[in-house]
Amino acid sequence: MYWTLELASYLSDAPWPANKDELIDFAIRTGSPLEVVENLQAIEDEGEIYESIDEIWPDYPTDDDYLWNEDEY
Repeated sequence: MYWTLELASYLSDAPWPANKDELIDFAIRTGSPLEVVENLQAIEDEGEIYESIDEIWPDYPTDDDYLWNEDEY
């Protein structure tokens, strides 16, 4: 299983919180690439409810990861 920023972006509008089956259904219905569906299927499922992409891909970049050219005065 591998995630990229592009693949993870297909889940940005997912109905969070969601379980694995709901995310797979969402990915299929929205026409996500096959890699997204395969990544979701590879998750070891224990009936968990995921609150965001961060719980699926812990390395998902957040706004805090970017400086956005902010200057400190």
